[in-house]
Amino acid sequence: MSARNPDPDPHNASRPDGGAPPGETPPGESSTGSGAGPYRPLTRGWGKGPLVLICVVAVACALFFLAYAIMLDM
Repeated sequence: MSARNPDPDPHNASRPDGGAPPGETPPGESSTGSGAGPYRPLTRGWGKGPLVLICVVAVACALFFLAYAIMLDM
């Protein structure tokens, strides 16, 4: 049983003209692009719903701590 070595012979790995030897894949020049789908422009800012909800929660917390401080002062 003779197994074939999958590693290429280092003496035949490169050609003098700089090209890839037959059967080898040449390096991909433009394979580093990041485009993975259709272009969609970015939307501006937050939606109004989440922004209003965050403001309401912040005001409620501020009123709670203000009332707590007033109750401790009495």
